[in-house]
Amino acid sequence: MLHVERGGNGPLLVLLHGLGATGEVWNDVVEDWHGSWLVPDLPGHGRSGRLDRYTFGSIAAAVADVIPREPVAVIGHSLGGVVALTLASGWFGADVTTCVGVGIKVRWTDEELEKAASLANKPAKVFETKEEAEERANKMAGVKLAHGVSEVDGGWSPALDMRAFGVGRPDMPGLIMASKAQITLAAGENDPMSPREHLEELVPEPVILPGAGHNVHVESPSSVTGLLAQVATNPPSAASTAPVM
Repeated sequence: MLHVERGGNGPLLVLLHGLGATGEVWNDVVEDWHGSWLVPDLPGHGRSGRLDRYTFGSIAAAVADVIPREPVAVIGHSLGGVVALTLASGWFGADVTTCVGVGIKVRWTDEELEKAASLANKPAKVFETKEEAEERANKMAGVKLAHGVSEVDGGWSPALDMRAFGVGRPDMPGLIMASKAQITLAAGENDPMSPREHLEELVPEPVILPGAGHNVHVESPSSVTGLLAQVATNPPSAASTAPVM
């Protein structure tokens, strides 16, 4: 069901993209990863199949099906970060030892949730040309994608299943409490969706990556690989309260 890319040798790192994106956004991160890695397109994204209903649990279950039954580290961006935390609970059979959430939106207003639900009920727009569809897909993802569109009857459309916008508000305190893994929350210094003060409601000292915005893994992949190296070498008690950078 899921399109998966895998490479490298050694301890396994699973990387999960955000809403609207595809696994390709991690290309520059895995290039410098000293271990093995597994990158899926999440359900309803890119080259992966769709779900009947999108919840954090249903997405996590689909991802868990492609993760080997061995200890793994998981890093997720935005929506992918919530899915990573969901996997870290152990509820879906994945043995997650380290979980890093980057750029997760913690606070949601009723207006924001209503807007997301409205988008989830809209059909995907069909464009006459591939270039027009790519422009729309890139705008929704916030980054440029090579695999963000698909050919459909009448033209081209973003590959994103619009129903994924209806995933809802994550129970971040509950997920952190349920986690069996070492947890680190991080965000770009200039990320308006995940400011430090919001993350501090969940962990004492989130990691703030200097100069970066929401898509820090694309803007500054070396910051992300550095964060992963730091987390991998710290004991759980230290990494969960990693110093603000």
